[in-house]
Amino acid sequence: MPSVLKAQIAEPYRTRTDRYTDVPPRPYASAPATVRPYADPVIDPRLVARARASFDAHRNSLRSIDVVGIADFSKASGESRFYLLDTNSGRVTRHLVAHGRGSDPEHTGFLQRFSNAPGSEATSSGGYVTTEFYPGRYGRAMRVRGLDYTNSNAESRAIVVHSAWYAEPQVAAMQGRLGRSEGCFAFSYQSLQEVLARLGPGRFLYADRA
Repeated sequence: MPSVLKAQIAEPYRTRTDRYTDVPPRPYASAPATVRPYADPVIDPRLVARARASFDAHRNSLRSIDVVGIADFSKASGESRFYLLDTNSGRVTRHLVAHGRGSDPEHTGFLQRFSNAPGSEATSSGGYVTTEFYPGRYGRAMRVRGLDYTNSNAESRAIVVHSAWYAEPQVAAMQGRLGRSEGCFAFSYQSLQEVLARLGPGRFLYADRA
């Protein structure tokens, strides 16, 4: 039986054509759920509500709805502010994630602004769909596609999910903050392995401030 969280995100079902692979169509939700959002209280409920609204608006673009990623960029980069949310159980795992240098020019550790502009080297807010794995300069990585006007240039800006030395926990422990990316979602090597395994192609990722 679906959990409360599964019901609020994933029912009722109907099928569609899968745009990423040739496997049989998978179900997705066709109408907003009526129950109140539920998630681990570690995630700000205001952010959960906005992520839920974005998920509902973009669900036709998603292949899988078992796991979603939520980045809370109102928190400092030295805090675990990226959440992998299991929609069946409500279980959440937390990870460090870096923001773009264009979002924090003085390297305060706090995101100051979002930008979708090419060349900004900033983090963009909004909903994303994960697309494909590829071998990047940091090793195995994953591309994302922006679903909103606030992140519509994600693909042309080469915004991806990857690991980086400056996103390792030791950096946060020594400096009180992570280093900065060029707008990508940069994780520690260990965190990236879980992110790639659980938030693979066709899933939803949301980034914003509470």
